[in-house]
Amino acid sequence: MNIDSTKYGGLCQCGKEHQMATRLCVIEAGALHRFEDYMAQLGIAGKRCIVYDTNTYMISGLQRPAGEQEVIMEAEGLHADEVSTAELLKRMDADVEILIAVGGGTVHDIVRFCAKERNLPFVSVPTAASCDGFCSNVAAMTWYGYKLTMACAAPELVVADLNIIAEAPMYLTATGIGDMLGKFVALADWRICHEVTGEEVCPTIYSIMNEALQQVWTHCGDLLEGSIDAYRAITYGLLMSGLAMQMIGTSRPASGAEHHVSHFIEVEPAAIGVKSPALHGEKVGVGTLIASDVYHRMAEIEDISELVLPYEPIPDETLLAVFGERLFEAAQKENSKDCLAAVTPEALAKAWPTIRSIISEIPSAEEIHAVLEQLGAKRCLQDIGIPEEALPVIIKRSPLIRNRLTLMRMRRMLRLTGADMM
Repeated sequence: MNIDSTKYGGLCQCGKEHQMATRLCVIEAGALHRFEDYMAQLGIAGKRCIVYDTNTYMISGLQRPAGEQEVIMEAEGLHADEVSTAELLKRMDADVEILIAVGGGTVHDIVRFCAKERNLPFVSVPTAASCDGFCSNVAAMTWYGYKLTMACAAPELVVADLNIIAEAPMYLTATGIGDMLGKFVALADWRICHEVTGEEVCPTIYSIMNEALQQVWTHCGDLLEGSIDAYRAITYGLLMSGLAMQMIGTSRPASGAEHHVSHFIEVEPAAIGVKSPALHGEKVGVGTLIASDVYHRMAEIEDISELVLPYEPIPDETLLAVFGERLFEAAQKENSKDCLAAVTPEALAKAWPTIRSIISEIPSAEEIHAVLEQLGAKRCLQDIGIPEEALPVIIKRSPLIRNRLTLMRMRRMLRLTGADMM
């Protein structure tokens, strides 16, 4: 299966011209044996630096691309942050002309950032269906302790060898599933914000992301049978999700309240005070369960007209209490122009019937839980190393990690009581 990515660029029905750097995605068993053919087909030539982590480099049966330089980064403790990107930039030969990432999401984020810094073409070789960022031109990176979305290079070519991907540990594939199931919430948040503030939703990008999501939702159960077709469908969905992000230039179609939960946990705020050892997609899966449960309980309220409050900014004292001194300045900067200020009580109340309808299209927490359980994935805060008693603060404060409007952030403008406050 080949994806001719170029057809997604250019003038769109939404009236905007979408940029597409990725030219070809190959999703086939044994694809790495034809790696040089694909490189020649696209005319990608020059001195190569191929980047692995220590785990990826040792994958049995991996057909490693040929290159003049190899950089193998220590997998233990490796993060997409200012430290690892500086290390790679330092270790790269000065005359490198092409960067090639071989591995999972962390290696790809590091390489994509460095490709942007050096203005180099970048080629992606995913070794597991572990995330949806392989084709994206943005990455959520931990920068001096805080989670920021950074501009990165998108790959010109993706070579996804299903023989390698299908042999990856199931927990890595389940991580990719968790990342993708979050799109149920992210797409709902996007549509909800359109109803409340008029935020533009590109129908083409929405359709691509929704199709990618449905591919994963439909086929993830088949993974347990070891079906290569199931891995093809999952990988296709993950790559299409990245292409959709590339088209819009942000992670908006792919990241909503569920990613706020993940990112909030990842920065280790003072209000939680615990470090989670879980992978990003595992946290997103748990965040999706939390958001689905909260949204469906909110949708049980038929009329919110008497519950809507005027907008109030977040006090600095609250940010300090939630994030602590270490992260306060970054959190303050992120929330300085609060996107919630664009929401009026009247608009929120008027849109509520439509919002309830949108929420009804999100699978219930029970349905999502059943899928994750089938795959042996993590499904609750305790599974990812966070105490269950942290749930109220996560629900209430996780939207502050990023200045992106979601229904979870809009809860600040609702007078909720009892179980609805959770």
